[in-house]
Amino acid sequence: MSDSIKACKTSVMVVDDNITNLKYAKAALSEMYDVFTVPSSAKMFSIIDTLRDGLPSLILLDINMPEMDGIEAVKILKNRVETRDIPVIFLTSRNDPDSEVEGLALGAVDYIAKPFQPHLLRKRVEIHLTMEFQRQTLERQKLDLQNFNENLKRMVEEKTGRVLELQGAILSTLADLVESRDDITGGHVQRTKRQLGILVAALQDFGLYREDTASWDIDLLLQSSQLHDVGKISIRDSILLKPGKLTPEEFEEMKRHSALGVKIIEKIGTSTSERAFLEHSKIFARSHHEKWDGTGYPDGLRGEGIPLQGRLMAIADVYDALVSDRPYKKAFSHDEASHIIIDGSGTHFDPVLIDVFKEVENQFRFGP
Repeated sequence: MSDSIKACKTSVMVVDDNITNLKYAKAALSEMYDVFTVPSSAKMFSIIDTLRDGLPSLILLDINMPEMDGIEAVKILKNRVETRDIPVIFLTSRNDPDSEVEGLALGAVDYIAKPFQPHLLRKRVEIHLTMEFQRQTLERQKLDLQNFNENLKRMVEEKTGRVLELQGAILSTLADLVESRDDITGGHVQRTKRQLGILVAALQDFGLYREDTASWDIDLLLQSSQLHDVGKISIRDSILLKPGKLTPEEFEEMKRHSALGVKIIEKIGTSTSERAFLEHSKIFARSHHEKWDGTGYPDGLRGEGIPLQGRLMAIADVYDALVSDRPYKKAFSHDEASHIIIDGSGTHFDPVLIDVFKEVENQFRFGP
């Protein structure tokens, strides 16, 4: 017998209505195991109910007993959560292979014919206890591996959360740095991020542009939107901070902030392997001033040739510009701004997205 089995004197329960059989079994097994001898199935269940935490490691169960035979008893054992994993070996004096097959089908692991030989009984019990010990060991290892994987997953999620938190803080700080040079548009980044979130959520609710949005991590997308105007950091103060309307030449230079923003984001990308959010940022930066009819900048894209991120940001960006004070204009009311946005359907904006905007435009009127 294995040292693992010997180390904790394993308990074996022998259930038989024949006292002689019980004595022979105890004599054969008691040197190696704690042996419980039980004269009936009913008594077996009574003892098991009192043991609870010290259940037998194996049960030798006679098939042919009065009142409750072994077949009925094993059915009950296998239906109980606390006893279903205890190996059961049938003791049988029947020349009845059908009963043996039935018992094995119900979950018994083996059968031993009576009268049994002590050395054979010991060996069969040892084999099945060793197998049960190995099964339990594998279950523990499986549980340990499951716990390890769950702990590892939790650690990865926590680390990922910290990375995303840091990433968000960096994006937000960089966006704030851009806005700190331009007191005129203060708060624009956070407002457009919120409005973009409203549009994206509605887009998903209505099941529109599913193929485009299927791979989007929405939190990442919204974080990335904060860099849509990062190119303004390269625009001269005399233009960025001009308290009046820009001349055509100045406006041409201001328009460069879209392409400049892409260059800045690409430069950030050379220093990190976390580039997924930067891909969204580049798209936002380059395409949020494109127009549905092709008259936008910097690339003159039109229709669905404009990335969906840019088409969405165009609505949020223009809306926020309309409802904000500028040196050259007073802020429009929400209703006025919404009317202008809706009138831009098919020229400035994607008509499908304008239909979405109509459904949620009241949500835009509230601040971040």
